[in-house]
Amino acid sequence: MKHVLLLAAVSCLSACAWGPGMQMDEDAFRERYAGKADAGADGAYEILPIDASLLSHQLEERRQARPAPLVDPLARVATDYDYRVTPHDVLSVIVWDHPELTIPAGEFRPAEAVGNPVAADGTMFYPHVGNLPVAGKTLREIRELLTQRLASVIEKPQLDVRVVGFRGQKVQVTGEVVAPGTLPVTDVPLRVQDAIAQAKGFSTEADLRAVTLSRGGTTFTLDLQALYEQGDVSQNWLLQDGDIVNVADRSRNKVFVLGEVRKPSSRVMVKGRMTLAEAIGDTEGFDPLTSNPGRVYVIRGSFERPYIFKLDAKSPDALLLATQFQLQPRDVIFVSAHDLTRWNRIIQQIQPTVQLLWQAVDIGDRTIIIDNP
Repeated sequence: MKHVLLLAAVSCLSACAWGPGMQMDEDAFRERYAGKADAGADGAYEILPIDASLLSHQLEERRQARPAPLVDPLARVATDYDYRVTPHDVLSVIVWDHPELTIPAGEFRPAEAVGNPVAADGTMFYPHVGNLPVAGKTLREIRELLTQRLASVIEKPQLDVRVVGFRGQKVQVTGEVVAPGTLPVTDVPLRVQDAIAQAKGFSTEADLRAVTLSRGGTTFTLDLQALYEQGDVSQNWLLQDGDIVNVADRSRNKVFVLGEVRKPSSRVMVKGRMTLAEAIGDTEGFDPLTSNPGRVYVIRGSFERPYIFKLDAKSPDALLLATQFQLQPRDVIFVSAHDLTRWNRIIQQIQPTVQLLWQAVDIGDRTIIIDNP
């Protein structure tokens, strides 16, 4: 009986696939996707070694994949920007040498409280003129219109028109900024970066590469990181009434480090950048007792169309390749276990069962059968 148990235990140990934990079987992977030959041209469904030629190829791909500069639809408006009055704005009209036509502003009274509000229908009341249509007009046009209307009452009137309350046009800044809120559109051109600055800047969880601008039912994605680091001013669009600027969080910019590392975890990419060496280093490196540095995998893409890269890091200088291998969001780094580690784990799993059976055999050998008299 003991020989039978021993033979059964040895047969269990011969099957390394029975070992606990995740394993990367390259042959099984190739067999699974063997029928999908349509991806052979671009390297999908293949396990590509991370070497100098691969890094050079990826660097060239990143250079060619740089997006073309965006075109700001309000670029022409920005070059000759002139604010146009809208309903709910508050105007201040000053007629020189005629203080009776100018509402005095007290020391403790804000200018908006003593100005001339623009009604919802776009008109403004002014003495000797009545209701004057001002919505959609520039300050110069309003000044000329008032001068013409007052000429019949005042000889050669000289006046000035200013906006003291910008209440008609607004944009919203939401998402990962320090102070989300609503900002007025004023006579100073308001761009995306200006709006974020007025919202007290980005929060620590902001993704600078994913700033969205919603306008008229259409959403545009702006890369402000390219603006700051590369001077790409095409990302800094001029804002208009009703725009919504949203700064996304960086929760999707994660990579996952699994397998035989000291601290398997997910890591957030800083500014959307992280190398393979940084990801492994952030998890305190390979487990020196259980890992197989010769089989480090980076799994990228979807289940239907995966890309798998393999790094042989048995020699420490091979990690120089890892410092140049750029990761992408949602990459999975998997460090395989050593064959001896898998063997020991199988032993640990079956040892309680073998001991239990062994004890049962010993009890059976010591059993004394007493015949009935």
